[in-house]
Amino acid sequence: MKEEKFPARLHILIARDNEKAIVIRRGPSKSTCVLSWDRKKNTFEVSQWFKGRIYERRSDLSPSGKYWIYFAMNGKWNSEVKGAWTAIGRAPWLKAISIFAKGDCWNGGGLFLDDKTFWLNDGYGHEQLFSCSEVKRADPYNLPNQYGGECLNVYYNRLQRDSWILKIRSEKGKWNSETLFEKELVKNWLLRKICHEQVGSPKGKGCYWDEHEIQNKSGKTLPKPDWEWAEWVDDSIVYAESGCLYRISIKSSDELSEPQLLHDFNDYKFENRQAPY
Repeated sequence: MKEEKFPARLHILIARDNEKAIVIRRGPSKSTCVLSWDRKKNTFEVSQWFKGRIYERRSDLSPSGKYWIYFAMNGKWNSEVKGAWTAIGRAPWLKAISIFAKGDCWNGGGLFLDDKTFWLNDGYGHEQLFSCSEVKRADPYNLPNQYGGECLNVYYNRLQRDSWILKIRSEKGKWNSETLFEKELVKNWLLRKICHEQVGSPKGKGCYWDEHEIQNKSGKTLPKPDWEWAEWVDDSIVYAESGCLYRISIKSSDELSEPQLLHDFNDYKFENRQAPY
């Protein structure tokens, strides 16, 4: 039986202090591609591929875009990194300058507190294999909020750091919850992010997946169930849908521009690439 094919899944990490970004592209399910995005020039360049999973919701980019932290899993449990690990790399490269072996998929990843300091989502314990003096771990450090031992503890704290307001968390059934975030935009528009925490999620989605809505001043709501990622970036709404990245401008309090395609990520193929350091 032929395996059902889904569009590439996209998640973007935005540098807060300049025009850099990282695109994490997943697909097929056991392959991940990391790309740099120069937002000023709107150019995209592949850095490296990884045969395994990068947990995008446990990842973060430093404010300058110089470093990033990510949690990865390749399932090689007898290896030095124990099959799952947290790494710090020089963005957008995967090659680690600091690495912490984990050995399971509880916790992992982290957040940048500033350009040289990161918080490690430790919990059940990492083993530090090597580290670099360029960036240092904040220890001790307590997050503002706690959301369990998987993706949400990093992701929901990252969203709130980046000006998303958590409005409500609700139970929709057994192992099925939703958390609603909102961000105020210009000209009285509102962007909503509906974060699902779900066992038995729709085909092509993981147990954590997002959809979105936008609402104007008059209260008209435009559902965007196929936007898997969306953010207010460089004075525009930028969103990912069906393996493509788009931009929408806000023209007035009740009018949006037509979507502009920024890039189609669907046709990328695995290739071996080495970091330049």
